[in-house]
Amino acid sequence: MQEPPPAFANLPEYSVSEISGAVKHTLEGAFGRVRVRGEITELKRYPSGHIYFSLKDESSKIAGIVWKSAVSRLGLTPENGMEVVATGKITAYGERSSYQLIVERMEFAGAGALLARIETLRLKLLAEGLFNAARKRRIPLLPSVVGVISSPQGAVIQDIRTTIARRFPRTILLWPVPVQGDGAALRIAAAIRGFNALPQDFPRPDVLIVARGGGSLEDLMVYNDEVVVRSAALSAIPLISAVGHETDTTLIDFASDRRAPTPTAAAELAVPARSELIADLAQKTARLAGALTQLAQGKRLRLHHAVAGLPDLVSLLGQARRRLEDRTQRLEMALPNLLATRRAGFGRAADRLLPALRHNVSNRHAQAASLLGRLSVVPLQALLRERRATLLGCARHLDSVSPLAVLARGYVLVTDAAQRPVTAAAQVVAGKELELHFGDGERKVRAL
Repeated sequence: MQEPPPAFANLPEYSVSEISGAVKHTLEGAFGRVRVRGEITELKRYPSGHIYFSLKDESSKIAGIVWKSAVSRLGLTPENGMEVVATGKITAYGERSSYQLIVERMEFAGAGALLARIETLRLKLLAEGLFNAARKRRIPLLPSVVGVISSPQGAVIQDIRTTIARRFPRTILLWPVPVQGDGAALRIAAAIRGFNALPQDFPRPDVLIVARGGGSLEDLMVYNDEVVVRSAALSAIPLISAVGHETDTTLIDFASDRRAPTPTAAAELAVPARSELIADLAQKTARLAGALTQLAQGKRLRLHHAVAGLPDLVSLLGQARRRLEDRTQRLEMALPNLLATRRAGFGRAADRLLPALRHNVSNRHAQAASLLGRLSVVPLQALLRERRATLLGCARHLDSVSPLAVLARGYVLVTDAAQRPVTAAAQVVAGKELELHFGDGERKVRAL
């Protein structure tokens, strides 16, 4: 007996490709463009430029792809752990029987996720020291050129121009940039670096203002971007941030040198009011003039006190003149009196000396006569012979002890430049001048 066919024998038969195609058609037709919220995980960037990742929630996970052509228009830089809302299309990959989300745009999933993202980046940059007060530069008092990085349209640039023209007209250089949207962060960072890279012969700004009007947290996210914050922190030109309204705070406010609540306030910080400078200058001039007047009065008073303490110079000069005249008269009288006194003394001395001199001359005559008398008694020739013999004996004795007699026998007397005898070889130094005394003369030599 033949068995009846099974109940599912009449079901149609499909190939694997037909099933995959049907599933793909059903998915893409039923969903089309969708917005999917989830946390990014398993993120990988390939050399081709494509980004592969997964979106997950508490119980499920879906694969996602960002093609290279869509990366620049994505709206943010995806990272693992980031909660986002991804917009794209559901498609199936038949070869692996899988499906994925082709993402065209991403945005943060609500304000809570944005704030968490901002806080994470703030703590990271804070740990690196980019917000330290020591890095802040002083805003110049009166800049010659003010650089503005903002949108060329809108009320922001007009407010800055009007405020600077009213307070103290300065040259303004505008670097136009988009203030939100795709690529805005890179354009703003490039503008900051571009102003810093201007050549010295170009009118380089002395201060920069990064400004935009108010907006939602998503609109201001460009100024929370890491590349913008780092460019602001590394700017060599002092930078003022004026992003949003007074209650809005972005990370560029922490990295800038000054934070202004509004673009108008930023212009007021960048340029002083001319009227205030003139008033301040007038006040300082008045204070300086008063201080100089007070100083001069004090010096004049000290001079008067010093003059009062000085003696009467006219009276002192009169007294000195009278003393000089008195001394002159006394001197004129003293010289004749002195001469007369000396002359009288010489006369008295002459009177005393003259008799004694006559008596002395008489005694000398008597002694000479007595000597002549004695010479006539003793023969003069005998006395002369006796004295000659004595003289010859002394001469022979002198010749025997004279050094000249020694030199005549061949010896030499050595003396130095001061005519002191050199009696030892140790006294002779190379280059020293010496004098050699021979029996018939002298010669100067130099020791070797």
